[in-house]
Amino acid sequence: MSLSLSVTSCAAVSALLVVCALHVEGTGQDSMFSEARAYEHFMGRWSRDLAPLLVRFAAVRDGQTVLDVGAGTGALSTAVAAAAPASRIIGIDPSGAYVAFAQAQHAKNGHVSFEVGDAQHMRFDTASFGHTLSLLVVNFIPDARKAVSEMRRVTKPKGTVAAAVWDYGEGMEMLRVFWDEAIALQPASDKKDERHMALCRRGELASLWREAGLQDVVEEPLTIATRFASFDDYWTPFLAKQGPAGAYVTSLSAEDREALRGRLRHRLLGDGPDRPLVLHARAWAVRGVVP
Repeated sequence: MSLSLSVTSCAAVSALLVVCALHVEGTGQDSMFSEARAYEHFMGRWSRDLAPLLVRFAAVRDGQTVLDVGAGTGALSTAVAAAAPASRIIGIDPSGAYVAFAQAQHAKNGHVSFEVGDAQHMRFDTASFGHTLSLLVVNFIPDARKAVSEMRRVTKPKGTVAAAVWDYGEGMEMLRVFWDEAIALQPASDKKDERHMALCRRGELASLWREAGLQDVVEEPLTIATRFASFDDYWTPFLAKQGPAGAYVTSLSAEDREALRGRLRHRLLGDGPDRPLVLHARAWAVRGVVP
């Protein structure tokens, strides 16, 4: 059974104030995710819409203590706070800039706090949280097994550990279209396609959860649909240097960049006039119970 949500986003993406930033912990790729607001323009609308589905899938109960691992700028914590307002929520992220941004969004909510932290080595005592969640981050952590082991350790017995990762190979339409056309233009760019990323295919998260000793493991697809006001609403965020796709676009010559833009416009609009677009995104979500 899948969970789905349809979202209409007519306002400019710069109006979105809460994002979940994907980034690479402890690697040289951090600069791709260095600007919270730039990432908001690129992927914020997606993660912001996906977060409530993960909260529902994880069956977060009000009044629990919840850990948000790889919190970015706070999209998942925001969704938890909306669904379970009496819960105590702590978000950790290796980026001090993201932590500051997230904390500013929740300055008036004493139930939510953020701090700099590494998912692979968490400071928290064993069995500290009723739920430990992670949105669109596990596949970017250098040692995902260590991180999931830590997520299990800090979660109470009978508590839930849950996460979601984009299905980059088949289910993330925005990026699938992009990389298909990028590879058609420059075949060597295939190696940069996020479909090669670990943990983004059916069954991979569930296998990792079972390896960590979690019980009652369930994996399901979560699907969202987002409306782009125009082709430029789709294309312009790629110019902000965020994520592998944004880094690729800005590495191109002006001529190749325009050629890619033209291919994408034709792919999405054909020969017709500009118009709103609706693109879908699927993530694989997993949950498991601590013995």
